[in-house]
Amino acid sequence: MDKLEGMRAFVEVVNHSGFAAAGRHLGQSRSVVNKLVAQLEKDLGVQLLQRTTRRVSPTDMGRAYYERCTDILAEVKAAELSVAQMQVEPKGTLRINAPMSFGTMHLGAAIAHFMHRYPEIQVQLTLSDRFVDLIEEGFDVTLRISEAQSEDVLITHQLASVRRVLCASPEYLQEKGTPTHPDELKQHSCLKYGHLSAGSRWQLMGPEGRRHTVSIKCRCYSNNGEVLRESAIASVGIALLPTFIAGEAIKSGALSIVLPDYYPTPLQARLCYAANRHLSTKIQLLTAFLQDWFKQPDWE
Repeated sequence: MDKLEGMRAFVEVVNHSGFAAAGRHLGQSRSVVNKLVAQLEKDLGVQLLQRTTRRVSPTDMGRAYYERCTDILAEVKAAELSVAQMQVEPKGTLRINAPMSFGTMHLGAAIAHFMHRYPEIQVQLTLSDRFVDLIEEGFDVTLRISEAQSEDVLITHQLASVRRVLCASPEYLQEKGTPTHPDELKQHSCLKYGHLSAGSRWQLMGPEGRRHTVSIKCRCYSNNGEVLRESAIASVGIALLPTFIAGEAIKSGALSIVLPDYYPTPLQARLCYAANRHLSTKIQLLTAFLQDWFKQPDWE
């Protein structure tokens, strides 16, 4: 058995919590992936996975092996990309879709450096906060920011974790008071991402591990986080924002974090593309470049 092939199968099973989803990601059948992992366990002489009828999860030994495998596979991928780059200078157009605020505030600089490194690649970057079907609309890759989820028909690569915080201006908190528990948010003006039809609730995880669902009074809805940030700075109310939007205002003191021990589920910034594009040199170079660029995000 090709040891790297077994390692790839094992890593994808852990990433997707199952053999079937891993097989779809790898373009293999469930049984082939199962055999690869079983042979890997036999070769190592250890059990890497706990298997139940509902879920597959790594053992303690499996988790440690998973961390080493991801490092090894990343090095192999980097070596392959380096060879590909030496063989032929990548050329052509890359059509990229990304969210508006993340695109203007963080992705734009990354793409500029990417184009400087690969001068024969032309980039068409379209920014939009709506959900885009990249296959239907002709994009090569799309950057999505959402809660962790599987993309059955797409290959995904995580770029960065995106933390969200409640924040308000010091002036607003001095005038209206600083909440000490999520229930107190009901007495405050709140600024919510989304639309009126999406409802007026925030879900926060508390330090005790309990989820708090709070009905809020929305002073402003918007599908753009920068609008909400500016409203919060202007003391209109309390906003729930990703730190890549609110980070600089928090660092400068224009905004203060509210209820720091209560937080929503973190989001994931992921690069997605169709499975039939995984051999595209331009896409592989962009993926490796952005993974390195956002390895240590500057917004935290």
